Amino acid sequence: MEFFDVIEKRYSVRGYKRDEVEKEKVDKILKAATLAPTGVNYQGFKVFVIDTKKNKEGLKKIYNQDWFVEAPIVLCVVVDKSKTWTRPWDAKNISDIDATIVMDHIILTATDLDLGTCYIAAFKKYEAIKFLNLSEEYEPVLFTPIGYPDADRSYRPRKPIDEIVEYI
Repeated sequence: MEFFDVIEKRYSVRGYKRDEVEKEKVDKILKAATLAPTGVNYQGFKVFVIDTKKNKEGLKKIYNQDWFVEAPIVLCVVVDKSKTWTRPWDAKNISDIDATIVMDHIILTATDLDLGTCYIAAFKKYEAIKFLNLSEEYEPVLFTPIGYPDADRSYRPRKPIDEIVEYI
């Protein structure tokens, strides 16, 4: 599939088949995460692969939507802010940016493999920390289910280019 086709094909899936995702596909998705660019290449992130069958109740405490636990796995990207780059001129730590780039690589690779995903940032942070048993240096940033879609795509309007782009 051409790259732009992948971008056009991706959507937020809110319904999943119970079919298992092949290990080869999961491995390819995780490899894509390792290839994501991060600030100064610090790579201050980890990816958790969560089996939904074994962890349904814990996951529901983090994000209480039935479709979130329908997919066979959920991935979570966490960061260690002490191991991510901070801009020296304004002290902006870019750990959230790094994590988002990692998740984008995960989601676009999953889409290329005909799998569905959905960015989840509206989760309960402290429940996630408890569930993942994170030490204090790690912070969860994003989750996504990964599985075969079982929901119709709803088309959401996109703003025209002239409303979001300015040439100066």
